[in-house]
Amino acid sequence: MAYPKEYRYTREHEWIRLDGETGTIGITDYAQNSLGDIVFVDAPKVGDAVEAGKTFGSVESVKAVSDLYSPVTGTVTAVNAELTGAPEKINTAAHDAWIIKVKLTKPDEAASLLSAADYEAFIAEETA
Repeated sequence: MAYPKEYRYTREHEWIRLDGETGTIGITDYAQNSLGDIVFVDAPKVGDAVEAGKTFGSVESVKAVSDLYSPVTGTVTAVNAELTGAPEKINTAAHDAWIIKVKLTKPDEAASLLSAADYEAFIAEETA
């Protein structure tokens, strides 16, 4: 699986696509593959604050419940309502099925996230 080069990644397997001061956040293909069939996504509400490195929700699969960690600090501006009725969209297109959008309050935090190449090296170490 090729990881989109324009995204940034966390060691907890979230991705973020930056567009100015807005970040679109989801989980990586590696994460969805490890979780198995996703049956529920628990996301925050629009207006909620998220903090870099802190949990903002969870993803439930047939195997386990896994916390979601925000890659950045900011305020939730949108939640992907499609995932309420069809959480399996994450399994079919993990890098397109976003969970939340956030207005960044500390844009410089994104610089510390992993590039696609760094993330691929990280998961190669994890699975070795």
